[in-house]
Amino acid sequence: MPSETAFPDPGRHLVRYSGHGTFSPELIVRAAGTSVFTESGRELLDFTSGQMSAILGHSHPAIVSTVREQVARLDHLHSGMLSPPVVELARRLAGTLPDPLDKALLLTTGAEANEAAVRMAKLVTGRHEIVSFARSWHGMTQAAANATYSAGRKGYGPAASGNFALPVPDRHRPAIVDADGALDWRRQLDLGFEMIDAQSVGSLAACLVEPILSSGGVVELPPGYLTALAEKCRERGMLLILDEAQTGLCRTGDWYAFQHEGVVPDILTVSKTLGAGLPLAAVLTSPEIEERAHERGFLFFTTHVSDPLPAAVGNTVLDVLVRDRLDERARVLGAALRDGLDKLAARHEVVGDVRGRGLLLGMELVGDDVLGAGGADRLGAAVTRRCFERGLHMNIVQLPGMGGIFRIAPPLTASDEEIARGVGVLDEALADAARDL
Repeated sequence: MPSETAFPDPGRHLVRYSGHGTFSPELIVRAAGTSVFTESGRELLDFTSGQMSAILGHSHPAIVSTVREQVARLDHLHSGMLSPPVVELARRLAGTLPDPLDKALLLTTGAEANEAAVRMAKLVTGRHEIVSFARSWHGMTQAAANATYSAGRKGYGPAASGNFALPVPDRHRPAIVDADGALDWRRQLDLGFEMIDAQSVGSLAACLVEPILSSGGVVELPPGYLTALAEKCRERGMLLILDEAQTGLCRTGDWYAFQHEGVVPDILTVSKTLGAGLPLAAVLTSPEIEERAHERGFLFFTTHVSDPLPAAVGNTVLDVLVRDRLDERARVLGAALRDGLDKLAARHEVVGDVRGRGLLLGMELVGDDVLGAGGADRLGAAVTRRCFERGLHMNIVQLPGMGGIFRIAPPLTASDEEIARGVGVLDEALADAARDL
């Protein structure tokens, strides 16, 4: 094991890839369950599940066993070849979904899945215009990046034509309100599509959205919104694509977040949670759409399309989710976590809002309007640092004009004690940071 002196400057030869962010101050050398361990031996509770992915925690015994067995038997194939794990995962994914989502394409990342979904929608509809939420995040490849508005748009030259942003129905910060001062999301949605219709050249292909915006501030769509959005798509002959990279496979308390409202998308993308931390993604659609795409020569080769090793992991993830009833666990554990965060909000004036569903929760700190220019950024950085020092890894999203928003998504396998311990650390960190402001 390398000593601390083995890497005097860990980032010396690495490209910094997270915008203005920095790498964590300590190297991580091991992970198990809900914790990661630094080179110095410190334990950090992982309340982001890695990159919002490790829903079964780290080094889950069933995943470790599957990887060991499968890599020794069959790891990678030519893209035209199929293997039992791939055929089985496609069948089982279809079994978790309502009709007609019966066809699967297995890929590696969420960006790849969204790229394939948009490509398929354009080919099937014969159109090219894509609608997505302002503050959306769908990936950094071409079509996914063009449909991403929360970050990464400046400095890279012209974006692809035909991409439109739809206002986010944020109930905490409503842009359009009714007579009672609450968000009037129906009027906002109508106005949003009036603007899109005015700009469209008559080639609207698809609407690509998350049921709960994660990088956009953990914004849960208001009841009825997804149904109304699906109707807007039908009126215009658009396909509805739902990106469930972070919400899919039990994290929100349902197998898929769209089931909360009963709206079935034309195309569904899943990634992060499907591999439980390993690179695996899928595009799910109907036989009708798949047939139409095939007839028109749908092409989406990648080096690791339909690879057997990650597919075997995906099958094991489904095994554990079903066996341990982790959809129910996410509801119970999420309620306990939400209760703890609500109590923090009542105790700390710097907490402006708590929101989300299941084990994907957001806690928004007050913004510059309360703390003065740059105050929200300083507070968010201070709380994050204090959490790290006390043994809790947290992720904060900084969006212009808003307070810092913690995205809190511990593994579905976390214990009651770990959830309580994490809330306790956050309580202390908030008190420390507010005192130091």
